Amino acid sequence: MSGDGAEVVRPSLARLPESRPSPTLDTLARALGLEQIAPLGLNEGPHGPFPAALEAIAAALPYLNRYPGRGSYELSEALAARHGVRREQVLVAAGADAVIGYVCQAALDPGDEAVTGWPSFPSFVRDTQKRDAVPVTVPLAAGGLLDLDAMLDAVTARTRLVFVATPNNPTGTASPRDDVLAFVRALPSHVLPVIDEAYFDYLDPASRLDGIADVLAAGRAALVLRTFSKLYGLAGLRVGYGVGPVAVVDAMRKVQRGYDVGTLAQVAALASLADEAEVVRRREANREAVAALTELLRARGLEPLAGSVANFVLVDVGCDADEAAAALLRRGVSVQSGSPFGAPTCLRVAAGTAEQLSALAAALDSLD
Repeated sequence: MSGDGAEVVRPSLARLPESRPSPTLDTLARALGLEQIAPLGLNEGPHGPFPAALEAIAAALPYLNRYPGRGSYELSEALAARHGVRREQVLVAAGADAVIGYVCQAALDPGDEAVTGWPSFPSFVRDTQKRDAVPVTVPLAAGGLLDLDAMLDAVTARTRLVFVATPNNPTGTASPRDDVLAFVRALPSHVLPVIDEAYFDYLDPASRLDGIADVLAAGRAALVLRTFSKLYGLAGLRVGYGVGPVAVVDAMRKVQRGYDVGTLAQVAALASLADEAEVVRRREANREAVAALTELLRARGLEPLAGSVANFVLVDVGCDADEAAAALLRRGVSVQSGSPFGAPTCLRVAAGTAEQLSALAAALDSLD
């Protein structure tokens, strides 16, 4: 008699949370009898792709019978030129979270350790556990900032990776530039800092940390993550990248899936890079949207965590976050419960369009 297949599954995977397909918001809206659902749960850029990206996508559509360029050669070349590094230092992948998975595969053996602040991006923990390695979570400091001193104290001889998300998700707070640089310099050479800059494009260029220019260019080995999913509005195409030492990037290429970035993602990202004026416009629009979202919440007795410089805020609603998120969803607004981040009474809310924020206000006002 054949079994159910469970005997071939690695027992260590039992510690990972279940991952199941989820319906789109359009499907949920139909199921709930709603005309639409305001998408404020995934920190997406609310304004869609850049015009140049849409043109590039349209031009590429007749050629989708062909496999995409392996290794995203042209996009890697453009990114290398932009950042002043060698093409061999750039790994383009299906989202920055894919790069996290690849660096964990490249760096972590069973029993190794990876340090991260917590709450932070769940992939840091999940991809560490996939390697049968040990995630070492360090509670955030006051104000939702990474406790860099405590993270440094958590480093041991088994530590291989330290994840530094700045701005951090779900708090939106960015660690001071000089503090991060001092932290990175203090790490021993057997530890690779992974600096997650998914929300880099929203930051003030005059004061922001640039992991590529400030860390890599200074000679410290590090892996810096960026994405096209946020300000560039390409979350649905899945494209991000990492920049790091050639030895690290070469190792990640060995475990990267072939052709993992599709043609449309490559051409859209490449076209978007040229429109710096649109980046500036969207950065300013986001600043105004975060201010409007903060005011909207405060007017209803909810105080977001101060200091968010990303495109979302974290707010403690004083009740079960899963239930609060479900109640808002029934009223046509999708937000993210803080439960997966270890914040069970908090909601993470993205700064959407004026129409989407109006939907949020109406939904909050209709709650008992």
